[in-house]
Amino acid sequence: MHERALMDDLVRKVLEVAAEERATAVTRIRVRLGALSHFTPGHFREHWADATRGTIAEGSEVEATPDDDTGAAAAQGVVLETVEVR
Repeated sequence: MHERALMDDLVRKVLEVAAEERATAVTRIRVRLGALSHFTPGHFREHWADATRGTIAEGSEVEATPDDDTGAAAAQGVVLETVEVR
């Protein structure tokens, strides 16, 4: 359930950025995976593909970098770093 909540929040943020930019597609995102988020880059990409199905972010490229700092403020989450749109 934790992973689903993280993904729902992230997709919402990405789609908000896309709407603000009047984009027709999200082409790429870059995220930092918190050390305690329970995501590996591959696992995150699978969840992203499922969560964005049917949206303008479907098929977007994902750059997911793990963070190993368990004391970081976002250690249990996923930090959205960039969104590229067209």
